[in-house]
Amino acid sequence: MKRISKEENREDKRLMLERFKTIYMGGTGEIVEKKSRFIATVRLTETEEEALTFIEAVRKKYWNATHNCYAYVIGERKELVRASDDGEPQGTAGHPMLDVLLGEDLYNVTVVVTRYFGGTLLGTGGLVRAYSRAVQEGLARSRIIERQYGTVLEIRTDYNGIGKILYLIGQKGLLTLDSEYTDRVKVRILVPVSETDRVEKELVEATSGRVELARGESFYYADLDGKVLMGEKLTPEKEMGPGV
Repeated sequence: MKRISKEENREDKRLMLERFKTIYMGGTGEIVEKKSRFIATVRLTETEEEALTFIEAVRKKYWNATHNCYAYVIGERKELVRASDDGEPQGTAGHPMLDVLLGEDLYNVTVVVTRYFGGTLLGTGGLVRAYSRAVQEGLARSRIIERQYGTVLEIRTDYNGIGKILYLIGQKGLLTLDSEYTDRVKVRILVPVSETDRVEKELVEATSGRVELARGESFYYADLDGKVLMGEKLTPEKEMGPGV
């Protein structure tokens, strides 16, 4: 296992957002308001190019719609924030949609709301409410996860110390990657970067020093119903391309 110094981990913490909410699997939600259909399609997009490609794909799918309005938030610091009313009265579609994404504190997400006009004007307030509700419905039908930036911590101890270690891991809700039981016990866990120093100290205290610790690589991961997601598993929709 590659050893990474505490200084390097602290540098990672400064450069990387420690945790953020984003889309795991996008969804599609629909509402009807005075016979107008509003279809919200949500996707994970990690670059502006991905966002624009997705928006174009939705436009092609719903080519005969009255409007295809969109909003997206891109970047670990939300560097790119864009919205479009696509012909609706200014400020009645794109920005209300964007407000929903920002209010949910979501990162790297794009939503397109497709409208099929039903023949009745909704007015400014009605449009704002309809586009906002449509986005909320799309998000409700999506799977949202919290990504955490963490470090792999390898723990080696004897059989006398493993009980206390496992108790501590469970008490803190830390995720276990794997374990190995031979003449000694080796367990690899994921620890959020902000907690690494404290966890190491508590492991040493719990075992009265009968433990060897080694820090490994740091990366983003998520807990999905107790299952560890990392690497490509964090972005399953990327395998399906930009289609809708």
